Amino acid sequence: MFPRRTVVIFACLVLLSALGLTLHRIEQGRPGYLGDLVNSKIKNKGQEQQKSKGGFKPGSEQPQGGRCSKKIEWLASLDLTYPIHYAERDIVARPTPNEKRESLTKVGDTLFPQATVLLPNQNPLVNLNHCPPPLVLEIPDIPTTPVDGSQMHVGIATTMQRLEESTPYIARWLKNTGAKLFVVVRKPEQGNPPTAPEMAIKQTKMRKQGMDVTLLPPMKEEEQYTETYFSLAKIMYTHRTEEASWFVLMDDDTFFPSMRALLAMLDKYDPAREYWIGAVSEQWWSVARYGMMAFGGAGIFLSRALAAVIDEFYDVCTTEMHPAAGGDERVMRCIYGHTETKLTNEPNLHQMDIFGDLSGVYESGRLPLSLHHWKGNAGYQVDLMSLVTDICGECFLQRWQFGDDTVLSNGYSIAVYPEGELANGLDFSKAEETWDSHTVDESVNPGTAHSMSPSRPKLALGTQKIQYRLLESALVDGAVRQSYLRKGKEGTDEADTLLVLYWRKDDGSVSHNITQST
Repeated sequence: MFPRRTVVIFACLVLLSALGLTLHRIEQGRPGYLGDLVNSKIKNKGQEQQKSKGGFKPGSEQPQGGRCSKKIEWLASLDLTYPIHYAERDIVARPTPNEKRESLTKVGDTLFPQATVLLPNQNPLVNLNHCPPPLVLEIPDIPTTPVDGSQMHVGIATTMQRLEESTPYIARWLKNTGAKLFVVVRKPEQGNPPTAPEMAIKQTKMRKQGMDVTLLPPMKEEEQYTETYFSLAKIMYTHRTEEASWFVLMDDDTFFPSMRALLAMLDKYDPAREYWIGAVSEQWWSVARYGMMAFGGAGIFLSRALAAVIDEFYDVCTTEMHPAAGGDERVMRCIYGHTETKLTNEPNLHQMDIFGDLSGVYESGRLPLSLHHWKGNAGYQVDLMSLVTDICGECFLQRWQFGDDTVLSNGYSIAVYPEGELANGLDFSKAEETWDSHTVDESVNPGTAHSMSPSRPKLALGTQKIQYRLLESALVDGAVRQSYLRKGKEGTDEADTLLVLYWRKDDGSVSHNITQST
């Protein structure tokens, strides 16, 4: 028998050897781990790191960064399987005159040069192996004037429970804009309708959050949801203010990522003329069935002139309406029946009638004016996804390429292309067809060509493309933290990897800059 002290020493040596092997694998870029994924090609600890092929200025040096201590107690709230690979970096958003939001901006730096292994029950203050200096990204100038949405009246028909669920999302785009929100609160399928005091309490709470909201009961005690939806046009027009120019019908799970961009779209049109603005479904089979109709989830925008016509013919349209007609269909039938107005299709408004993996939409580099169905699409927390706009303005889903293999789709994912897809000319002007399509018999449209073109075939996840999806986002000491997670493969020794970005406003303290090109 060995002495007990000898056994303990031997066990410790085995544990240290295993940990050393794990660290060695990360530094040598084992497939699926950060060292290989960001193309940083670590040579040896303490040696100079090779530069990524990313467009450095001649003679410039890549910032190195040494070890540093970081507090990680916030990780306890996340669903992680330890040990994990962890890396973080600060990004400084620098507003720059004449800078435009491009579909893809190339940056001459790697994003995360090296990861650190975090063990379970580790001390909340840890030493990270590599702490690169903040990365400065140039963004378009952020207007200093507040958003003025007083020209917009917005209407929603919903239940009290669904309104509670939607309030944080509505607040992200509505609060302190001057836009007026009218909510017709319906009776739930089971239970009693809300009482007047309950509605008053909810209205007061929302107003205290900076939302100009009015809660109302339905116009008729017993009416279908589709009738309530159509009645929004009349309710908003009846309660219109002098400034009101646009009357917007939407679902309780419609989300506007940028009110400033939405208002800029409306500025193209004269509200004194009859305009019916919206978007058809992304799926061609829906268009083939319903026709050129503004689908309600994307938002239906009625100019003041057209809203006046609908108000004039409201009773006639209600009487003529087929009882099975949907809410947005009722709007269409009334417009087609009593005006010569045709739909003005705005393709950046999204009904989101596409299902499956929506990465191709969110990683396309296109700024959506509206998004829909976030309640039914688990994992698409659009309020958290867009939180970074508090720091960098119109940067939601903006793309930056780091080196020759890594692309950040801001607020959604970090994607790494380890097989050289970027260097081989992957066309990022085309959306990746990750979603499910439904074909229409005898149609030349394969399903989404009218809405998502140009597009390209789907890549194989795990080989051609390795994806880290947004797990959480939060405001932390004036910065916005984004955590992107890739789960390790079940049944293997591959660990979870968490990549964390801290977006900060430019206070002038960071002078280092990185070459950017479009």
